[in-house]
This record gives sequence, structure tokens and C-alpha cells, in this order.
Amino acid sequence: MTEPARDCPLCPRLAGFRSDNQQKYPDFFNGPVPSFGPADARLLVVGLAPGLKGANWSGRPFTGDAAGDLLYPTLAAFGFSTGKFDARPDDGLTLQDCRITNAVRCVPPQNKPTTPEIATCLQFLRRELDGLANLRVILALGGIAHGAVLTAFGLKKAAYKFVHGAVHELPDGPVMADSYHCSRYNTNTGRLTPAMFEAVFEGIRGRLGRPPT
Repeated sequence: MTEPARDCPLCPRLAGFRSDNQQKYPDFFNGPVPSFGPADARLLVVGLAPGLKGANWSGRPFTGDAAGDLLYPTLAAFGFSTGKFDARPDDGLTLQDCRITNAVRCVPPQNKPTTPEIATCLQFLRRELDGLANLRVILALGGIAHGAVLTAFGLKKAAYKFVHGAVHELPDGPVMADSYHCSRYNTNTGRLTPAMFEAVFEGIRGRLGRPPT
């Protein structure tokens, strides 16, 4: 299966944290967050992991936290979505030619997955990549997503250094664009500005051409 089981037990620490959150926040999604967007997309956005009160609340990647407040309007500006983003899973937003997933599907404590947890969840990223027949561009948000994509393709991280704005030609596959993660920390500190983020998407749109009609 492409998606983890709703009660996925593969990472004991994450499963325990999920169980604790089910008690603290019974109205939250509290499970491995599935990918969002059409399976025929040419663009795949790969993030780090669900936020505790973001995707772990909503069940939709980047929905409910500050990272989505930058990501989704930028997707809309470049023709990758229709409808209005209102930070709710039932807001009616639809992605176009774009799909979003995370390197780690369950919310980790302090937003920091361990190396074994990243490795365990890699199987789902591999299946995601294998299932996207039209994939041409991968946008890696941050170093962990960047490394997970390379490992999923069996490539050495040392050969493809993470640099914001870099574009890597992967052998026999899509290109991978790098961006700093659109987290609240990065935007609040100015490490990532909206203009910097938009520049990455300008390059992606240039590679993919006009939005499909």
C-alpha cells in the first residue's frame, strides 16, 4: 500500500506520541497523514513531517499551521490549485498538477524525527514516487526531505548538496528543486522570505510550462 495504516505501529516512539495525542486532542486527526493531490501530478512537494496542531489536527499536509499559510497561497499564485485555502481540510481547495507529501507521515515530538524513523517511513515515499507516472519535478522543503528523496532513489547525498534554490538533475528521473522549509521559524527569522519562495516556484513553473487546461 502507498499510505501507512491508520494505526501504523512501525515507529514505536511516534506511535506512542500519537496515542498520547489521541488522549489530549481527541478531535484531532492523530494519524499518519496521507498525501494530498492528484496521482497524475507532475510536481511533488515533499515536506518534513506533520505539525502537531497543523496536519496532525487536520489530516491534510500543511493545513492548520504557519507553513501552509505560505505554501498554499504560493501554489495558487503559480496555478497549482483552485478554490480558496482556508486552513481547513473541508475548505474545498483542490490541487492541480501538484501533490504534497511528507518524508515522515506521523507527527514527531518537538517536530524532530529520528534517523531510524525517517528510514522506516522511507518505504512510503518510495511507493509515492513509484506511483507518480507523470512526475517531472520534486520540490524538497528542507534538508531532511532532500535527503529522503535521494535515499528513495538510491542516490548518494554527498553528490547532491542541499542549497536553497538549487536544482538537481537526477539520473533517469525528475529534477529536484531545493527550498528552505516554509516553517514559521524560517519565515520569522527571514531565512526564507516570500520572494525567495516564489523564485523557486518561478523556476518550477518555467520547467513545467503553462498550467494544464
